[in-house]
Amino acid sequence: MNLEDAYEACRKETALWAKTFYLGTMLLPPSKRKAIWAIYVWCRRTDELMDSSEAQQKSKNELSDRLNQWENKTKKVFAGNAQDDLDAVLLDTLKKFPQSIQPYLDMIEGQRMDLDTTRYSTFKELELYCYRVAGTVGLMTQGVIGIDKAYTYNPKKLSPDTSKAAIALGIANQLTNILRDVGEDRGRGRIYIPQEDLKNFGYSEEDLMAGKINENWKALMSFQLTRAREWFHKSEEGIKWLSIDARWPIWTSLRLYRGILNSIEKLDYDVFNNRAYVKTWVKAINLPVSYVLTINDEKYKLGQLFK
Repeated sequence: MNLEDAYEACRKETALWAKTFYLGTMLLPPSKRKAIWAIYVWCRRTDELMDSSEAQQKSKNELSDRLNQWENKTKKVFAGNAQDDLDAVLLDTLKKFPQSIQPYLDMIEGQRMDLDTTRYSTFKELELYCYRVAGTVGLMTQGVIGIDKAYTYNPKKLSPDTSKAAIALGIANQLTNILRDVGEDRGRGRIYIPQEDLKNFGYSEEDLMAGKINENWKALMSFQLTRAREWFHKSEEGIKWLSIDARWPIWTSLRLYRGILNSIEKLDYDVFNNRAYVKTWVKAINLPVSYVLTINDEKYKLGQLFK
């Protein structure tokens, strides 16, 4: 398989497994979208080490060994050594868009958390997990997306920390995944909703495992959705300062992924028997809305620069 074929394989895998995310990438310039696909496939390969059906049959020691091998393999890619075609596209991406290996190692560490942790006592503990498995994606892709040159000239007091915004968007996405996948994770014996929240809303772990939907569950889920929306809001300020050719797709991705939260509400919080998703017509409407937001960002930025 040559490099172009390998990139095409990445495109197909992204389109198959991350439909909402994929739509956003299609609004990027070709070189950037290919790089994002390569990074996504690395992330998916990492995730599959722990979450695939095949992984579920392996012992903890076997899974730990796989993660160690994957970490060594990743370090080799960053050192310039590709062992297969998918390594090659990541290496090509790193040459075009240089970045630190640390977010990649942090994501692998997040997978290690799944070896030992199936419950989270507090949101603070969950936040660390969300950073490692998803906030890191914001850091990985930030170098590809790029920062608008105007960011450099903007007075410091007006300039948001785009790294923090990128991490916030990743955490928001992961919190959304957790709420959408409560039923699926339950089947794997995992509960990501913090234990302190279950207690505060009078909803037990036994209730969750039984898929019980009552007023306590709905109140708990409403609280979780509000928290996820707050993380999306934290990320919004940083979008204004992204490269102009990437701002539209990032706004689109944010709005579409946040739309999953609306879908959960429309299901009356029944994520045990349904999978929340954004309907095609909603996706279509969001494209022009996101474009308008992009134009408004540019007007805002110019206004700040020439005050």
